[in-house]
Amino acid sequence: MKESEDENQHGPLSYHGAWRIVWLVFLLIIVWLILRALQPVILLFALVFLLAMVLNPIVVWLRKRHVPRLLSVILLMLALIAVAGTIVLFAIPPLSRQSQELMHSAPRVWQGIRARIESLTQNYPAVREALPRSDEIAGKVGATAGTVGSILLRSTIGLVGGVASIVFAVLLLVFVLANPRPLVAAYLALAPDRYRQQAHRTLARLMRQMTAWARGVAINGVITGVSIGALLWLIGVQPALMFGVFAFLGEFLPNIGAFLVSIPILLVALSMGATKFWLAVGVIVLVYQIELNVLVPGVLGKEMRLHPVNILFFTLATATIFGLLGVFLAVPAAALVQIVIDEFYLRPHKPDYAAIDREAAALVEGT
Repeated sequence: MKESEDENQHGPLSYHGAWRIVWLVFLLIIVWLILRALQPVILLFALVFLLAMVLNPIVVWLRKRHVPRLLSVILLMLALIAVAGTIVLFAIPPLSRQSQELMHSAPRVWQGIRARIESLTQNYPAVREALPRSDEIAGKVGATAGTVGSILLRSTIGLVGGVASIVFAVLLLVFVLANPRPLVAAYLALAPDRYRQQAHRTLARLMRQMTAWARGVAINGVITGVSIGALLWLIGVQPALMFGVFAFLGEFLPNIGAFLVSIPILLVALSMGATKFWLAVGVIVLVYQIELNVLVPGVLGKEMRLHPVNILFFTLATATIFGLLGVFLAVPAAALVQIVIDEFYLRPHKPDYAAIDREAAALVEGT
């Protein structure tokens, strides 16, 4: 009987099997169209569920101290509101001031960069021939910035960033944290019995990784942001506070966040002279080397093992689909896809990872 099943598996595609594939493709297209129509709603719920995964361990910790779950959620929300209010009162005014200063100084920064490029091309004619004209560079940079801005600042940010949406998100977060058991039970009930264990492990691993990721972003982001801001302030590269905030936000994009944060810092430092530029390079290398070799292994450990290519793909994909706020879903989406593939496909097949790694190494090395 088993041999007959194996023969059927390797036999030609039947008419019934072809129709199943057609219906599956048709169903996927319908689901895709529905998801496209509900982008803002899906983004809002995805961010809330992600935040609920991160905050649930705090609620559980309070429950173990005999605090009722609803009261634990209320206390947690009050603490978050207090933190947000403190940031608005003390951090937003200087950030707004430095943002305006950066915008006003943009022409001066560009003139400084242009002067440095022209000085370099005068001393090295070969470089002058290889580089496009500075006006062409400015035009290309402006066009690229406009394209990126149109992708990131989509209408979704208007919906999710509105006051009504924020209030709705807070209420939804309270409801999810106050009684998450029915939602988890419904998720497990949707999985067939033979996939129940995989579904359970998928959610458990995702929650564990998201908790580790949020903890790592918070700790590494604060340390990196403060270090970048303080050191840039010491060497005289302004606006240091704004660059520190950029460094904090860059932690949401591991492996590529440091590169994206370094670009505006180095451009501003270059406009101030070669000395400032090399000092800024030293600051960036020093801070991110300490983070890579000390903070990341100590805080994240081995929980998040995502290739930079995967992170870059999901960053661009989530930003294109959902807009600016979708970037915050890049790492969770990459982790979820990796866990699902591992639990539902790789683990049942029990691949020999050592042999696969040796084969991959042979292909890369051409041996």
